[in-house]
Amino acid sequence: MSESSVPYRLEMSQISKAFPGVQALNNVSLQIRAGEIHALVGENGAGKSTLMKILSGAYQRDAGKIYFDDQEVEIHHPADALRRGIVMIYQESSLSKELSVAENIFCGRLPRRGPFVDWNQLYEKAQAALARFNANLSPRTLVKDLSPAQCQIVEIAKALSMSARLIVFDEPTAALTKSEAQTLFQVMQSLKQDGISIIFITHRLVEIFQTADRITVLRDGAWVTTADTAGLTEEKIILSMVGRAVQHQYQRPELPQGQPLLETRGLSGAGFTGISLHIQAGEIVGLFGLVGSGRTEFVRALFGADRRTDGVVLVDNHPYNFTTPGEAIHAGVVLVPEDRKSQGLVLGMPVRNNISLPNLLSLSRFQFIQARKENDLAETYRAKLDIRCPSVATPAVSLSGGNQQKVVIAKWLAKQPKVLIVDEPTRGIDVRAKAEVYNLMLALAEQGVGILMVSSELPEILGISDRIYVMHEGRLAGEVSRKAASEELIMTYASGQPAVTA
Repeated sequence: MSESSVPYRLEMSQISKAFPGVQALNNVSLQIRAGEIHALVGENGAGKSTLMKILSGAYQRDAGKIYFDDQEVEIHHPADALRRGIVMIYQESSLSKELSVAENIFCGRLPRRGPFVDWNQLYEKAQAALARFNANLSPRTLVKDLSPAQCQIVEIAKALSMSARLIVFDEPTAALTKSEAQTLFQVMQSLKQDGISIIFITHRLVEIFQTADRITVLRDGAWVTTADTAGLTEEKIILSMVGRAVQHQYQRPELPQGQPLLETRGLSGAGFTGISLHIQAGEIVGLFGLVGSGRTEFVRALFGADRRTDGVVLVDNHPYNFTTPGEAIHAGVVLVPEDRKSQGLVLGMPVRNNISLPNLLSLSRFQFIQARKENDLAETYRAKLDIRCPSVATPAVSLSGGNQQKVVIAKWLAKQPKVLIVDEPTRGIDVRAKAEVYNLMLALAEQGVGILMVSSELPEILGISDRIYVMHEGRLAGEVSRKAASEELIMTYASGQPAVTA
C-alpha cells in the first residue's frame, strides 16, 4: 500500500474558532494518516494550540467537523478524547509534584488489590513504561525532585502507558538534551511502526526533517499548506510560516564593550559551587551547560530568588548580598526566568498590569496608581516588542507562548536595567519571534546593557555571544572567546572532558 493510500486516522475539516476580538481559527483543515508523524508548525499565535485544544476537548469549535477512523465524532471534554485514544503531551508540565513518578504515570488508573492500591504492580508497570524511553528514573521518586527534562520524560511515559492511537507532542524536546531528544525520536519512530499517529509541534525546524513524514503550516489562524517533508527546505517552511523571508537570526556584529557591570566571585549555592564570571557594559555573555549543570540554579541565586551559601556579587564594582529579587532589581539586575508561566507572569492579570508590576512606584502619585500612565507604559512596550494581543487589557493567560515571553521581557525593559539575565529566552518561540528577541538583545547591548544569556541552543549561544562560559556538574568548566568558540569545544567542556585552552 502506497503512503498516499494509507487511510486517515484523523480529519479536522473547516474548523473555526473565535474569541472576543480574535478570530483564532478560520476554516482550518488537518488530515493525519495512520502510522504517520505529521509536523504542525506556525508562528506563535498561528492557531496551533487552539486547534489542538479543540481536538483534545479543552475548547469547543464554532464550526467544522472532526472525523476519527472514518467516523464523525464529537469531543466535548478531554475524557472524550482519551476514550478514543487521543493523548496530548503539552509543552507545560501537567504533573503533580507531590506524587511519585509511578503515581503520575498511572494517575486515575492505579492498579488495585481489592480496595487497596497494589503498589508492587504499580511500580513494575511504571518501570516498564520508563524502560521504553531508556530513562534512568526510579518510579518511586517524587516529581518535585526531578529536573525539567526528567519531568518531560515522565509526561511521555504517561502517554505511552495509555492505549493511544494518536499522540500530540507539543514542543516535547524543549527541556531535553540532544541525546534525550534523539531517544525520543527513536521512540516516535517505534510508535509509528506500531501504527500510532503522531502530531509533532516544534519550533526547531531541523527536528522536522529528522522525524516528520509530512508537514502542515498555519498562519494567522488559517491553513497555508500541507506537503511532504522530503520536498521542503527550511527556507520554504519559514516563508510559508511568516509570508516573507526572514534574515538569518544568528548574526552578532562586533560591538565595543565598556566598563565591568557585574561580577561574581566564588558564588556557591544549591547545585553550583565557586562560580566566578564577569559581564561588561554592552556585552552579551552566553552561559551553556547540559541539563543538571546548575545554570538555572546559579542565575536564580545571583538574582536573589534562591539562597546562596558563599561568594560575592559586584554591580558597578559595589559589593551586594542579594537576599531577595527586590534587592537585585533595585541594583539594576533583572531576570527573565526559564519558566515564564509560573515565575514570570501573573497569568490571570491583563498584559497592562503584568508590564507595570515592577514599575508601580514610578507610575504612582500619593500611593495611587495613575491609570493613564500605566496604560501608556504598557502600550509603549506593546508596540516596541510587537506583542500581539487585542488590547493591553487582554489577560496574559490567553496569549501565545511567544507573546507571553515578550510581556515578561517588556516589564523588565521598562525598569531600564543595567544587567539583563535571560534564561532560555527563545524556548517555545517561533522563528520570527526569535529574530525579534535577538535584535532586541543586540539593541540593548548597543545601549550599554550587559546581558547574561542562559541557553541550551548551541547555534544561539555561538551566534549571539561575545564570550561563553560553560558549566558542568555545578562548576565552571571553561570560558571560550567568540573567535575560538565551536560546538565541539563547548560540548567538550560541557561533558566534563579536558579541552585545549581557548
